[in-house]
Amino acid sequence: MLLFDREGKERVRIEGYLPHDDFLAALESGLGRIAFVHKQYADAERWYNDVVTRFGQSHSGPGAMYWRAVAHYKATDDHTVLSRVAEDLRSQYAESVWAVKAIPWLLLKESKKEVA
Repeated sequence: MLLFDREGKERVRIEGYLPHDDFLAALESGLGRIAFVHKQYADAERWYNDVVTRFGQSHSGPGAMYWRAVAHYKATDDHTVLSRVAEDLRSQYAESVWAVKAIPWLLLKESKKEVA
């Protein structure tokens, strides 16, 4: 399945079979991605939040948690959400690539503690 934005540009590609909940999670994450690339950060955050809330145990859950925080940060300039999500990813999805991608946000938080 391909998801295109309103300009007709392919933004998301879902390949292969996915069980119902995984498919819905991937679809909603894709809609979040489209909103994000169009700088509609509040809409993106809502799509990603729905994935985390309804499909948190799906394969899309950790990525949606990560991107929900990034969308919130982009909308509000509140960087504290990034270290919080890094901690959540580490505790809830420690083996996911998303927990690894968020490590710099943990390191940034720790370096700020040392300065204070």
